Amino acid sequence: MAHQARKRFGQNFLQDAGVIGEIMAAVQPARGERFIEIGPGLAAITRPLLTALGQLDAIEIDRDLAARLREELPGLTLHVGDVLEFDFSSLGADLRVVGNLPYNISTPLLFHLAGFAEQIRDIHVMLQKEIVLRMIAEPGDSNFSRLSVMIQYRFVVDSLIEVPPAAFNPAPKVDSAVVRLIPQRPLPHAAIDEKLFARVVTTAFSQRRKTLRNSLSTVLTPADFAELDIAPTARAQELSVAQFVAIANRITQSGAAARTSPSE
Repeated sequence: MAHQARKRFGQNFLQDAGVIGEIMAAVQPARGERFIEIGPGLAAITRPLLTALGQLDAIEIDRDLAARLREELPGLTLHVGDVLEFDFSSLGADLRVVGNLPYNISTPLLFHLAGFAEQIRDIHVMLQKEIVLRMIAEPGDSNFSRLSVMIQYRFVVDSLIEVPPAAFNPAPKVDSAVVRLIPQRPLPHAAIDEKLFARVVTTAFSQRRKTLRNSLSTVLTPADFAELDIAPTARAQELSVAQFVAIANRITQSGAAARTSPSE
């Protein structure tokens, strides 16, 4: 019996053999490597991965699909539940992550994966093309955003494959793309306090039209801007990841964070 795609799980099943082949060529799985697939669905990527690897872990929230996968693919180790609650560190180190991500949770899922960057070798995932453009955007680009800064802080990001709606069933209303993320070790620009860094980025982008002098006025003085060599009239989308890290580290070192800090 055919599986009916469930909107609440953001299910759009990849069916284009050419795209599947391109993904496999990009990932290049080899026996002995530890892979986990997010959302195996109807096993379009799962089957060729299992053929190459012999064993594969996968996370599936749809219990009906999980039951089918268990029956059809004995080499698959299934973790049934919400990927946003999954502890990727439980699978060990040097983990390779693949998947056709549910677009309705893609941003929080990317942040969740970033929390396990130390255990991950690389990530290859399908996302809405609009999200990928934000992930790879550079300062000054209209797509440059909080997501750009937070993802590029932790990963080297490359857009690999553009995928049209017709490659899926049912077809989504948007174009998609496959992206590769490789954790940066060590971080080229490390924040002393990563939670504060995240709050600074969130605050700066919360009102994109505001200058930094306005959005960060409670934690940066004119002298701070001068020392950082950052124009107080600049806006968030004009700053590099390194400059955001420098701002957060300046706040930490000056003790301004203890007095008052940017809001979430």
